[in-house]
Amino acid sequence: MMTIRPGDLWLAEIPFTQGLASKRRPVLVLWLDGSDVVVAVITSALPRTITDVVLQDWQASGLRVASTVRLSRLDCLERSLLLTKIGKISQQDARTINQVWHQQIKPGF
Repeated sequence: MMTIRPGDLWLAEIPFTQGLASKRRPVLVLWLDGSDVVVAVITSALPRTITDVVLQDWQASGLRVASTVRLSRLDCLERSLLLTKIGKISQQDARTINQVWHQQIKPGF
């Protein structure tokens, strides 16, 4: 059984909306919810919004190319869709992601 922790980077099988196809892409594990995992999608594209966080330590985290975490693109996946552990987010990048989360995303109610 694989151990999954918040802050881990995994290669995941992300199903498309209709569920007829999927795409493999890296994700950041945000939290665990029973048999599900809530993740943020990681992309090699440049940031598009204030909730996109460029990873400064992408190489040390196990990623092959410069990458951006899209906090506006969250998915709830079954654990079985996490295929291979890539690495772990650095403390510096984790602080930045937490700061953006609390300033831009966390509901104020």
